[in-house]
Amino acid sequence: FCGLLDLLAAAGCRAASPMQLIAPGPAVLLASALAARPAARGGRPFCMGGGFGAAARDTFKYSGKVRPGKQSPKRSVPKSISKPDYWKDGQPKARGPMLPWQIQKKSEADIEGMRAAGRIAREVLDLAGAAVAPGVTTEAIDALVHEAAVSRGAYPSPLNYHGFPKSCCTSVNEVICHGIPDSSKLRDGDIVNIDITCYYGGYHGDCSETFLVGEVDEAGRQLVKVTHDAWQAAIAYCAPGKEYKGIGAIIEDYIAPHGYSTVREFCGHGVGSVFHETPNVIHARNNEPGTMQVGHTFTIEPMICEGVEKHILWRDGWTATTKDGKRSAQFEHTLLVTPDGIEALTARTENSTPFWWEK
Repeated sequence: FCGLLDLLAAAGCRAASPMQLIAPGPAVLLASALAARPAARGGRPFCMGGGFGAAARDTFKYSGKVRPGKQSPKRSVPKSISKPDYWKDGQPKARGPMLPWQIQKKSEADIEGMRAAGRIAREVLDLAGAAVAPGVTTEAIDALVHEAAVSRGAYPSPLNYHGFPKSCCTSVNEVICHGIPDSSKLRDGDIVNIDITCYYGGYHGDCSETFLVGEVDEAGRQLVKVTHDAWQAAIAYCAPGKEYKGIGAIIEDYIAPHGYSTVREFCGHGVGSVFHETPNVIHARNNEPGTMQVGHTFTIEPMICEGVEKHILWRDGWTATTKDGKRSAQFEHTLLVTPDGIEALTARTENSTPFWWEK
C-alpha cells in the first residue's frame, strides 16, 4: 500500500482528497492513504433512473473501461491471530515519528520480525499471482489472499485499515492503486497489480507486482517491464548516506525516454510495526528531507503511467485511476538499509512466477 495518512493528518495537513494529502510549508508532502469515508463522495453514490422502481444508474464519468463490480461481505479473521490496532474500528492508534526527517531505526528484533512478515507477504503474493488468468474474478483473488494469510497466522493488513473492505488491492489497467476486489472478471489482455501486506508477529510486510492476464499487447508488456526496471534502478541506488529524494530522480529519469509519467500524489513510505510511517518516498523529483541510515525500513513502489499521471477518485473513496484512462503499472518491495546497501525483505524466491521477459 502506498500512503501516509496517519502521519500527515496528525501534522495538520489539509486533505485534497482522502488519498491525497498536501502538507503546508516549503517541503510539500504528497502522500496517498486509505481513509475511512462513506461510499459516496461529492454527492450521492449513484443517480436513480427516472420513475418509481427504476434501476439504479451509475452516472460517474469513468476515465477508462474498468467499472466496479459487486463486493462480497467483509471477511473475518480467526480470534487466534494477532491483529493490528485498527482491525476492529478501522482507526490506527500507533504512530511513527511525527516529522518527515525523523525516521525510526529498527532494532535487530524488529528486523527479524519484519523478515518473517516479509516472507509471508511474498508467499501470499506469489500464490495470488499464480491465480491470475482470464475469467478469474478479483474477488476470487482476494479470497485466496485472505485464506493464504490467515493459514500462515497472519492478518491481511489492508482489511479494515481506515475501513478498507478487502484483504488486498487489485488494480486493473487504468487503476493506479487501491482497487477493491469484486465480482469483475479479468479479461485477456489486461494487466493487474496485486498489492499484498501481511501483519505477522507485530510487523507489516508490504509488496506488490503487476501481472499479465493472458496475451497482453506489446505496449502493455513494455509498460510493465519499464516500470519494473525503473523500480530496480531505484532500489540499486539505495545505501547508507543516500538521500531519499534521490529515489524519485532515478525513476523519473529512467522512464522519461519511454514517454511515461510517474505518479506524484501516491508514494512509498516507512513501514514496521506501524503500517505507514516516515519517510515519504516520492517517485518523482522532490525536496523531501531524510537520509538513509542502517536500520531504516521503507517501501519503494512507483506507479508508472502510459499517459498523464493525474488521477480521478471513484465514488467508493478508494479506487484511483488515471485521468486519461491509460494504463498504469506498479511494483513494490519492503526494503531494509544494511551496512552493505539494501535488502529486500519481500524478495522473490525460486517459487515466484517468472516475469514475461524471463520465460
